[in-house]
Amino acid sequence: MTKSANPVYLIGAGPGDPDLLTMKAYRLLQQADVIVYDLLVSDEILALTNPDAMRIFAGKAARNHHMLQEDINKLLVQLAGQHERVVRLKGGDPFIFGRGSEEALYLAAHDIAFEIVPGITAAGGCSAYAGIPLTHRNLSRAVQFITGHSMRGKSIDDDLNWETLSDPGTTLVIYMGLINAETISKRLIAAGRPENTPVAVIQSGTTSAQRVLLTQLDRLKEDVDNSDISSPALMIMGEVVGLTHKLKWFSPGTAPEEKRQ
Repeated sequence: MTKSANPVYLIGAGPGDPDLLTMKAYRLLQQADVIVYDLLVSDEILALTNPDAMRIFAGKAARNHHMLQEDINKLLVQLAGQHERVVRLKGGDPFIFGRGSEEALYLAAHDIAFEIVPGITAAGGCSAYAGIPLTHRNLSRAVQFITGHSMRGKSIDDDLNWETLSDPGTTLVIYMGLINAETISKRLIAAGRPENTPVAVIQSGTTSAQRVLLTQLDRLKEDVDNSDISSPALMIMGEVVGLTHKLKWFSPGTAPEEKRQ
């Protein structure tokens, strides 16, 4: 069987600020016939899409799936046979905890052509808008991205190698970790991460609703519980978090261009 002539576009929408869309993503969104989009795609980004395009919501949050991944995979194959320009729009980057690889593999298995359009991932966008460099000479020599949301049928204890995450000289970025904040904190401390490791919890990063909770590892669960921080949220752990006091530049509710004036 020959691959379909028109590819399905797996596009990263970035972390929320529509100005962070790539030019290629914007162009394809303007040309799309149908757009299958996730929960984390903001209304501002949807407003930039072709107004005549069919929109299909396939949102997923932790333990709350509007559409199962298997159904999304099948839907993309079905749509590819019915429309010329199909876009699968995902928050952040499709290949960083976005399950874009699973969708691409399913399309490939069904001889459907596809293209990957990278997006600014939450780690890069949220850290920058919070004034937290992921690396900094003398403070962080490496970065690790992990998911704090366990796979179905497993606990987070089984999913992660805590010893490899305990290096204090490595910045740790945790996606989808709020629900397991207590376990993450206890296991990292037990594995050797210092109790006073600075932690930032960033909610709705890069958007006008951005909020940043600054705490430390041994107080993470308590401070999250005593705040009204909620998902979508990203955790950043490491000495680089302490630089936010000097490098913070973004004021939520103010566009970056207005902030510079």
